[in-house]
Amino acid sequence: MKKTTIELYMRLIIIFICLCCFSCKNKSTLENVVQDETQEKKVRLWNDAIGYTKYDWQLDSIYSRLGIKDSKNNMKWKAAICPHDAYKYSGRLYYESLKGINANTIILVGVAHFARNFDLQDKIIFGDFTHWESPYGDLKVSDLNSEIIEQLPQSSYIIHNEIYKTEHSIEGIVPFLHRKNKNLEIIPILVPYINYETIEGVSNNLSNVVSKILKEKNLEYGKDVAIVISNDAVHYGNEGFSSDLAPFGVDDKGIKKARALDMEIIEKCLVDEIGNEKVKKFTEYTVQNNDYKEYKWVWCGRYSVPFGVSFANKLNQALNNKPLSGTFLEYETSIDHDLIKVEDLGVETKTIANQNHWVAYTSIKFE
Repeated sequence: MKKTTIELYMRLIIIFICLCCFSCKNKSTLENVVQDETQEKKVRLWNDAIGYTKYDWQLDSIYSRLGIKDSKNNMKWKAAICPHDAYKYSGRLYYESLKGINANTIILVGVAHFARNFDLQDKIIFGDFTHWESPYGDLKVSDLNSEIIEQLPQSSYIIHNEIYKTEHSIEGIVPFLHRKNKNLEIIPILVPYINYETIEGVSNNLSNVVSKILKEKNLEYGKDVAIVISNDAVHYGNEGFSSDLAPFGVDDKGIKKARALDMEIIEKCLVDEIGNEKVKKFTEYTVQNNDYKEYKWVWCGRYSVPFGVSFANKLNQALNNKPLSGTFLEYETSIDHDLIKVEDLGVETKTIANQNHWVAYTSIKFE
């Protein structure tokens, strides 16, 4: 009996020691995982100094001042063109442009304003950030971002974090999307100088990769994944720009002609059934025939728009065997409507808005 009791005690002690070791090992492993995740997290920090919101209460106040009564809807827009100017000037059009974008994963096609500074051209630009700082918390970059990069031909893209740190064309859109969907994930892409032929090739490569991934993961275009294209339309005037951007003059007649040309571009290139010829025509309107790095008509999205529309359309053809159709929603400028006050919210604006210096915006959806 005594020997049996001793053996029983010894077995219990061994079991206790094993449990402690197992528990400690699990705790150590868990701590390592958490530590590794912390080390790997790479956040693209908020950078704007031209009129966006860093804090949630700022954007909530702007919604209130714009009279926006947000509500959930069941729309499944596949793509949209959205402004990126300061909220003071174009805040309401952000909402109008994005209200039908309800997918949890958004591919953001942005302008690369500072491509010249980094000598970037002819390839789309990715970053390797895991998150973006947002007024509503750190916003996750989708895991699809790395999958797309892995499958794209290297001739089509470059990874360049530095340009993302200075670029604002996506930063203004993020808070509006994140405000209504806290589960949002993004895939940011910047488009630098790029000619029509390269747009065709790279957008084709990207649509092939993305369509393959969506099919494999059983994700629906419009419902699960959508595209938002960043753009400001014509920049017009003879003051505050690096050169005279007022070919029609700055009187009422000249401004009317400038607006009319913007609407002509929209109607001929971006609405109804989308096709290659419309994408090409857009580039013919906006960049010089003999030098695609030079403006012809000063749209900020002279590269992001044709690339984004071409990519969105080819993705729909690959997945649904039909082209997208664009629908014009709205057009306005920084001088044709009452502007809201934002300065008391700590939202800085540096640009002027008058007949000698104004910017236009358009909202277009694609289904």
